[in-house]
Amino acid sequence: MRVRVGSLEALQREGRLLTKAGGHGVCVFWHEGRAYALDDRCPHMGFPLHRGTVEAGLVTCHWHHARFDLVSGATLDPFADDGRAFPVEVEGDDVYLVVTPPEHQVDHLRRRLAEGLEEGLTLVTAKAVLGLLEAGVAPAEIVRVGVDFGTANRAQGWGSGLTVLVAMANLLPWLDPDDHALALVHGLAFVARDTANRPPRFPLTPLGDGSPAPVPVERLTDWYRRFIETRSGDAAERTLATALAAGAGAPAVSGMMTAAVTDHVFIDVGHTLDFTNKAFEALEHLGWSSAGAVLPTLTGQTAAASRSEEGSRWRHPHDLAALVKEPLPPLRTGGSFDDVSGLAWRMLEDDPYEVVGAIRRAIESGATHEQLGRALAFAAALRITRFHTQNDFGDWDAVHHGFTYANALHQCLIRHPSDELVRGVVHGALRVYLDRFLNVPAARLPAAEGADVADLQGCWDAQGGVDRAGSIAYGWIRSGGDPRVLIAALGHALLSEDAGFHWFQIVEAAVRQYAAWPEGSEEGALILAGAARFLAAHTPTRRELPHVVRTAARLRRGDDLFEES
Repeated sequence: MRVRVGSLEALQREGRLLTKAGGHGVCVFWHEGRAYALDDRCPHMGFPLHRGTVEAGLVTCHWHHARFDLVSGATLDPFADDGRAFPVEVEGDDVYLVVTPPEHQVDHLRRRLAEGLEEGLTLVTAKAVLGLLEAGVAPAEIVRVGVDFGTANRAQGWGSGLTVLVAMANLLPWLDPDDHALALVHGLAFVARDTANRPPRFPLTPLGDGSPAPVPVERLTDWYRRFIETRSGDAAERTLATALAAGAGAPAVSGMMTAAVTDHVFIDVGHTLDFTNKAFEALEHLGWSSAGAVLPTLTGQTAAASRSEEGSRWRHPHDLAALVKEPLPPLRTGGSFDDVSGLAWRMLEDDPYEVVGAIRRAIESGATHEQLGRALAFAAALRITRFHTQNDFGDWDAVHHGFTYANALHQCLIRHPSDELVRGVVHGALRVYLDRFLNVPAARLPAAEGADVADLQGCWDAQGGVDRAGSIAYGWIRSGGDPRVLIAALGHALLSEDAGFHWFQIVEAAVRQYAAWPEGSEEGALILAGAARFLAAHTPTRRELPHVVRTAARLRRGDDLFEES
């Protein structure tokens, strides 16, 4: 398609002419005896390029001084995107703009997403994500870009950034579609911050001379646990790489890694197990073929993690570290245990021996791996739902760690159950026991009453709405409200803030745990009430990142971001 811009005489006299192409303004420049055309909106923040300066083959935007090549539209400044250039034809005294569909847009957006991560430019990342979603690229492919970048560019391995990204990928089906891009940008921004100024990671190779080493998986499992025990991170990584290269499947590799995590008590305040679970959840989005790049990033952190049995809280006044070593009864199939909720409440007892005794009795009654994990997660959630606001604000993190650990353990027990992993139930239950003082006094449990999810906004916009937020969430569910509406509202509240790492963990874990119970259940309502209370305790924030994404969306739509004087 050709669009007449105007006369050649006018272009030469004025130096630039404006026209329209597909709803977008285009500026045709006359420079050094030739006509050039660029989209008139600066791709950085939308300022009109016709108000810029042209010299030496470049147009410089007068707002943030981004410079663009007149021939290609490409920018010389990474904080701005490349502009779009159009062919120009001159016939006699007529100047025509040639408009054709843009080519290779998806490839360009993928490249810009990678550049946004490299430079830590959230606006560039947001525009790339919005463009990719509009082009029909699956969210999993956007997550793949983030995981590939995060695993390659952080020598310390898996961290909070990748954890947030995977948590947001898990949460997408529960969110309003309009929040999908914002969720992905939050996760990718965390990855960018987590890798900023970090050395890259250089993975170790498997044993052997290019062919898989003929070492049985059972032997490799023993080696891996031994090397984690002795904090030999490099040896553990090479062992794991060897198992993966030899074709070990997900159940065997999961058994190897989670056994090593639970060989010690509640390591790194629960983060290690949560990271391990999130890495396996990443592979559920990306496919097992990515295991060789993803899973070895966990070994260094696992080997170096702090171990709770080394601290005094687990030794005095009760020797909890010795208690966890007592063997559990073997789990048997075909049991008829049906009191998961009751087991969770018994895990809140003030006597650690009674807590462990309740777990033992549940196993003897036929409790399954999944039921044990779900009971622990509900007990840990109740610590949040009953957290009294007279506690120190920082103590929200204490109950958070117990809950996110328990959720991770539950997911691992569902995915690849093992008797070694059941030890983690005892570890988690005793951590819940240690946090009992944060429920003394316990906040009053919310009562069932009619509630409107819209009323939650007031709890996010002003401090002091902790108990009210819990009551609204609980009342909505117990009054028959659609749980997806509430979960979408909690997700929107999370994404509307400059949320911290723990916030993402709490909300995603609460949604996963709600889904483990029957719809509308008392247990599910209490879990979501706890998540609402946690959010209300931490809001509002400056809300800068959501503003960046809104700006990117307005630029995609062609909105003006400035006003003429």
